[in-house]
Formats: sequence, C-alpha cells, structure tokens
Amino acid sequence: MVALSATAASGGAELLIDADSGRVLFAENATYPWYPASVTKIMTAYVILKAVKEGRISLDKVLTVSENAVAQQPSKMGFRIGTQVTVDNALKMLMVKSANDMAVVLAEGLSGSIENFATEMNRAAQRLGMTQTSYVNPNGLPADGQITSARDLAILARAAIRELPEYGLYWHISAIRFGRRVMRNYNTLIDRYPGADGMKTGFICASGFNLVATATRGSRRLIAVVLGSHSGMQRAEKAAQLLERGFTGGGALSWLTPSSGTVDSLQPIDTAPANLHDEICNGKGHRRAPSDNDEEAAARAGDDSTSPLAMMAGFQLGPAKPGSLLGPLQPSMEPIVVYTGPTRSPNAIELAPRPPKPKRPAQKTAVHAAGPASDQATGATNGQLGARIVPSNSVRATGKSSDQAAPKAAGASGTAASTDPAAPAPKPKPKAKPKPKPVESTQPQ
Repeated sequence: MVALSATAASGGAELLIDADSGRVLFAENATYPWYPASVTKIMTAYVILKAVKEGRISLDKVLTVSENAVAQQPSKMGFRIGTQVTVDNALKMLMVKSANDMAVVLAEGLSGSIENFATEMNRAAQRLGMTQTSYVNPNGLPADGQITSARDLAILARAAIRELPEYGLYWHISAIRFGRRVMRNYNTLIDRYPGADGMKTGFICASGFNLVATATRGSRRLIAVVLGSHSGMQRAEKAAQLLERGFTGGGALSWLTPSSGTVDSLQPIDTAPANLHDEICNGKGHRRAPSDNDEEAAARAGDDSTSPLAMMAGFQLGPAKPGSLLGPLQPSMEPIVVYTGPTRSPNAIELAPRPPKPKRPAQKTAVHAAGPASDQATGATNGQLGARIVPSNSVRATGKSSDQAAPKAAGASGTAASTDPAAPAPKPKPKAKPKPKPVESTQPQ
C-alpha cells in the first residue's frame, strides 16, 4: 500500500473501467480513501439481492418499519413506526429516493440489526477484494468508519452487474410513484445520457457529490466513478464525459490507459479520507448545504445551474447547457408504483384508483380558522410522510370544505354575517370584532 497525503485527492477522484473485462480506461486518485455517502446503498442492495438469490429472504417478504428506521435523517420515505413494506418496494425506494429509513428496514429485516448487517456488508466487501472499504451502516450517513475508494466502488458495481443480472432493473429505475407523489432518480444521467443504466448517487458534506454511473452501447458496458464533485450537475457531467470518451476514444487514443491493467490491480493509497466538509458546506453561500442529510440536503443546497433544485435532483425538462452531453429528460418508462403493505398483483396495482388531486377553492376569501388550520395540519403530515395518500374525507378535504363554506357564512368584508337568510346584501358592520375597518382599508393595497 502506497502512503501519501489525502490533500492531493481533495480535488476529487475519477475512474472508468470496462464492466466485462475490468480493464482500467482512466484513473485519477482512484485509490484514495473516500467517504461513500449514499453510494453505500449499492452494497446494501447487493447484499439483499444476493440473499434473495440464495433463498435467505424473498422479495415478497413484508418488513416492519422500526423506531430505529424512523430515527434516520432525510432523505427518507418517512413512514410511521409499524408501517409494513415488502423487500421489493423497500429496494425501489432505496435506489430511487435514496431512502435512509428503507436501508435500515432492509438491514434489520435480513440481519436483525444494523450492526449484524454491517458485518455482512464487510464480509461481502472482503470477498470481492474491496481492500479499502469498511461499513458501519447501510445508508452512508456520516460515520468515521464508513470508507471506500473509487477502485472499490468500481469493483462492487462490476460484481453487481455480473453476479445479479436478473435484478438489473433496480439499478436504473427512472422514477417511482407513491400515491400522488412522483420521485425521480437522483442519478441525472438516467434518461438524459444515451445508454445510461445505473447506478447510484451520494452526498454528504465530507465527501462532496459522488456518483457511480453505468452505461451500455451495443455489447459494451462501462462503469464510471466520480467522487468529490462540488455539485450534482458537475458530478453528472464528469461521469458523462468519462463514459463518452470511453465509448468513442475521445479523438485521442492516448487518453485511454490500457497499461493500468485491471481495476483489481490498482494500488491502494494509505492515508486518511479526504474531508471536503469546509469546502463543500462552509464555502460560498450558494453552495452551502443545510446539513449532512445526504441527497435531500443536497437538493436544497443549491447548484451551479440556473435551476438549482431541478438540476441537482435531475428534474430539468429542457435542454442542458450548451456543450453538455446530457440531453433533455426523456423518460424511458412510466414511474413504477410503490406502496406499503403486502405484495399486490400487477392487475391490482393497475386497477387501483389514483387518489384525486386536492382542488383549491375557486374563491379566495379572508383568513378563517378552519381552512388554514386544516391546511397546516395536512402540510405537516405530508412533510413527515413524504408521499402519504390523503383520502377525500381526510383533513385536507375538511380544510377545503371549510374554505368553501366560509364565504357563505361571512359577509363581503370577511366578517361575521347575520344568521337571518333574508338579511340584506349590504355589508354589515362587525359587532363582535371592534377593528374591521383597518383590515378592509389595507386589502386593496
């Protein structure tokens, strides 16, 4: 193992390999230790899917959301304690939403605890030859012992592709739909870069923006690893450039480095992981992330683009910047429906009615007690649960009906009206409230 300072790697790490042969096409700081953030979830899914293949657990098994899962930081689905979800649905939420709570649900469902599951993750890493990797949790939230490298991530991605071909869909689902809410994959390359078919993004302040990306053209599949970028868009552009030059040669065959051998032969660097926290999260104001809460924090943090939230999360529908290898978003599939509870048949999912979108009242009236209180209650619930389905007779419906009822029970001034249905149309002066006029006089302004 070569001993060097991590300072040289603070600018990031990049690696491109051929998925079939493992041949290294390009490497820069590829063996420096790095904090993985949510690319950890590739190993989480790998361990779960290997267990499915070995018959230790089934995709239809119903798991229960524990107190420990609920306690995880965002990004997460936000289900309540006791909520049940199948392994299949939890995996889809894990890979698309980057749900930290679902990582814990899966870990506890297979191994009984986070600690036991981390042992399985480390055992798998050792078997694969990931000599620079150690895990302490299944989601990649900040932890000193959660370490990997671009080399090891490429080894893992290659193993997932080669050993689990029947489960390839999990790596490149475009979007999921839970109730009314559609959540697109944070991997911006999917549906925007030709041939992109995987795999996972990650962000914490210490690691910067990470991405393991795969793409296939013809019979050739490449794996690109980008660590330590300064924005979601930057990591996507870097990965696209690596992949493009790997497929085309970039007009300069000397750019490729066949003399580097295979990914397994890359020599690890013996040093502490680069820590980009101050650079990424305590730098310029428009890049400051509010917390170490992985992808959801990153989506709120801002980006280098003109549409920060959209570009960060990969939602921009228009063309990318001039010269970008990323085209406009062109969904390759309908959002896959995910749900809580036991497995449903495809027919049952197809026939299940979609919850109606709540209708806002056509008339805007003065503020009253029932409407705003109901809206606030619903907002808090949806903020907590992310994509909770609100039935038509629920709190939101009550708020809506209150909004509609208020004009009928109030005068034009927005104050209490007479209860006599034959009351004249002119605005009555309020009897209960002593100061209606200042309210009326400020409304036109």
